[in-house]
Amino acid sequence: MRLTELNPVGTRIETGTLEFTADDIIRFATKFDPQPFHMDAEAAKSYVFGGLCASGWHTCAGWMKMFLAHWQEEHLRLVKQGIEPPKLGPSPGFKNLKWLRPVYAGDCVTYFVTLTETRELASRPGTWLNSTFNEGVNQNGETVLQFESSVMEFT
Repeated sequence: MRLTELNPVGTRIETGTLEFTADDIIRFATKFDPQPFHMDAEAAKSYVFGGLCASGWHTCAGWMKMFLAHWQEEHLRLVKQGIEPPKLGPSPGFKNLKWLRPVYAGDCVTYFVTLTETRELASRPGTWLNSTFNEGVNQNGETVLQFESSVMEFT
């Protein structure tokens, strides 16, 4: 089965929602992006964001976490129906990453993926390159994250 048989080009799929707690923001920042506005709520007040907010890389990691959880559920659903799921991965990259709004402690971000294009690789018959538009939207309906990416599919 091809991915396009599950989700035609243009279909926007909600993959899940992730709450960004202060503890999670600080824990991620301590390991990967140790800037004061990601690690110290009091210090963050004097920065442009005005409060503790998640690293953009944290919001991207949240997208991946929700996408993989969604795909695992979809994979299991198809197997239970006796359908062989598409084989996805790896990704050759992404572009046009935009962090449009800060994600503050207590925010909940819902992630989406939309298949925008698919084409078979001439050099590898049976291998497809799927292009996607990806986004994260906070609890107020504001887009906080956008990027375009690709993922390979094997049939």
